[in-house]
Amino acid sequence: MQITEIRIKLLENTSSRQRLCAFCSIILDDAFVVRDIKILSGNQGYFIAMPSRKLAFHCPHCRQKNTVGSNFCNHCGGKIAQSDPYRDLLTTCPNKAFVDVAHPINAASRDRVHRAIIEAYEMELERSRQPNYVSSYQEYGDD
Repeated sequence: MQITEIRIKLLENTSSRQRLCAFCSIILDDAFVVRDIKILSGNQGYFIAMPSRKLAFHCPHCRQKNTVGSNFCNHCGGKIAQSDPYRDLLTTCPNKAFVDVAHPINAASRDRVHRAIIEAYEMELERSRQPNYVSSYQEYGDD
């Protein structure tokens, strides 16, 4: 697998405490795109967060989707049993309410993706300091 393109969308930091620095999209093997990868600033430098979605489960009464931890169904209003499939997980690991939609499956791949994205981000930061900077970020398919 080769990362054939990386596009960075810098965000203007409105406060010094804001951790989200940019969004990025990558193309793998000129054939597959992964969008909405977040570039964040942490205590030990920059890191990435892969695109994710909120965990959901189906109401036992009406079968509509609800977010994990809900006490009542958002559709029918029915009481959700305290034993929804993820409630125990949330009490022990509250940050597990989201799961990655796409992600590398081993540490070596994750490291390669991470290094490539952070390198591209730092290059985009340098470009942004130049006069007349214009972001090269566009959604794929908008070309």
